[in-house]
Amino acid sequence: MITIAGGTGRLGSLVIRRLAQRGLEVRVITRDPARAAHLRDLSVEIVAADVRDRAGIRTALQGASTVLSAIHGFAGPGRVSPQSVDRDGNANLIDAAAQTGAEVILMSVVGASAQHPIELFRAKHAAEQRLMASRARWTIVRATAFLELWDDIMTKPIVFGRGENPINFVSVYDVSAVVERVILAPGHRGGIIEVAGPQNLTFNQLAELQQRVRGKTEKVRHIPRAILRAGAPFSRQARAALAMDTIDMTVDPTPRKAANRPLTEPLEALSRR
Repeated sequence: MITIAGGTGRLGSLVIRRLAQRGLEVRVITRDPARAAHLRDLSVEIVAADVRDRAGIRTALQGASTVLSAIHGFAGPGRVSPQSVDRDGNANLIDAAAQTGAEVILMSVVGASAQHPIELFRAKHAAEQRLMASRARWTIVRATAFLELWDDIMTKPIVFGRGENPINFVSVYDVSAVVERVILAPGHRGGIIEVAGPQNLTFNQLAELQQRVRGKTEKVRHIPRAILRAGAPFSRQARAALAMDTIDMTVDPTPRKAANRPLTEPLEALSRR
């Protein structure tokens, strides 16, 4: 039994479809079963549980041989946060998996560290440390920014800050393919795998690609850094946007190209949507 926490999200949904198409036994853990409506055409088990509830998550993992954590608490309903979900929720999930003997695949982010200026990256680092110190067999998959997520965020189109800072974007479809292979190949256990896209793009460049794909010439609006700084003390989104407009979030794609990792070009990924 493969159990996926965060299975109703962007990445989790794709991984579930890949596994279900193989005829594998899949369980989806979600706080709200209504959010799994798009998965009801698949032969998957849907269980209501919250990773923030230690007892509940331990029950939800009964019978699982492999657990994929694709959860995130950066934004969403139910007063979630990186601390409550990505750090503490993952700790509950990892501890429960270790107790039941399940192996764990943890979704993290490229650049996760205890000193990172973005709260989510610090919480993911804490989860990585918890997993590596546990009794569970594990694999960590780190990914860069999901291109499709930012395509949705920038629908308006709006750019946070100057939009001139290069960032590595990866297609969530490429990440789902890597995660599928990791789940099915026990030889990856005990390793850290990083998944990145073939290009580093600024938000201004991403906005240009969006307009090309959509056949539009809308004026791109910018939220000035001054406004982001003013909102930073009160909003994790503002703090993250300010960091993404200033810090190094690039990745050298050369080693990944040499290793024949899946690399969908940004324009192709946007067009496919």
